[in-house]
Amino acid sequence: MSEEQKLHDDLASIRNMMERSSRFISLSGLSGILAGVYALIGAWLAYSIIYLPGGFFKYREYMVNGLFDKENIPDLLFTPVMTQLIFIALAVLTASLTTGVVLTRRKAKRKGQQLWGKTSKALLFQMAVPLLTGGAFIIVMLLRGYLGIVAPACLAFYGLALVGAGAFTFNDIRYLGICETILGIMAAALPGFGLLFWALGFGVLHIIYGTVMHFKYDR
Repeated sequence: MSEEQKLHDDLASIRNMMERSSRFISLSGLSGILAGVYALIGAWLAYSIIYLPGGFFKYREYMVNGLFDKENIPDLLFTPVMTQLIFIALAVLTASLTTGVVLTRRKAKRKGQQLWGKTSKALLFQMAVPLLTGGAFIIVMLLRGYLGIVAPACLAFYGLALVGAGAFTFNDIRYLGICETILGIMAAALPGFGLLFWALGFGVLHIIYGTVMHFKYDR
């Protein structure tokens, strides 16, 4: 081995050690793919509950023209339909988080990286602040009768969380965050199509992102 090649290998080793210490590199691409699949299943179930009984454009007419009676919003939030939608959302969230933790833990063990360390704590905190803020914002808007804000707010705040998290993990996640944020703004500008944008953001984009991550980092 030449002296130049040895120096190159040493520098590569140093860069790898620095990356391991400053970035959480055990995020699983497969978990992103599965999270996208869960989201698409959830979106299809929500679609069958919301749109099919009255038709897609009928529901959009309600959302655009404000035909919901805001005085009845407290009752609307506790209808069987809303209960089903909340259950679907919680099921998708639980399945995605569980899958993510299991697969990330397996990858961290394979790479010899600590799952719960200083870097992963910083990553979690960076995501938790915008996500908790977005959750509180959505609850307030729901109680005030702004049902159409749910999908845009979910996408926008989730996107901001991912952009911030990019400082502590793969830079690729920032691009996903930017795309999610853009979709959130588009959903806000096109009321009545929130579920479609939600499916694109949490379903299709996650599958694309997870596939890229899997072939780029997991193999």
